[in-house]
Amino acid sequence: MIGVVDEVLGQWIALAGAVVLDPPRLLAAFALFRIFDIVKPWPVRRLEALPGGAGIVVDDLAAGAYAALVLYLSRFVVQF
Repeated sequence: MIGVVDEVLGQWIALAGAVVLDPPRLLAAFALFRIFDIVKPWPVRRLEALPGGAGIVVDDLAAGAYAALVLYLSRFVVQF
């Protein structure tokens, strides 16, 4: 069960970076979250080592935060 909840929470955080929830931004949020969840840039990989189930959840929350930040900042660079 926790394997699903952490993914949903991470995706919701990623969506928070979208100013408007239209199909291109929804797709971008999903793709960015998946990329950061798979690649696990610093310090996301280190968060995975937290004890118990916390590491499993927190690494997805951090990946979602990275995705939200990139999505938010992209609005200043790319007009979509």
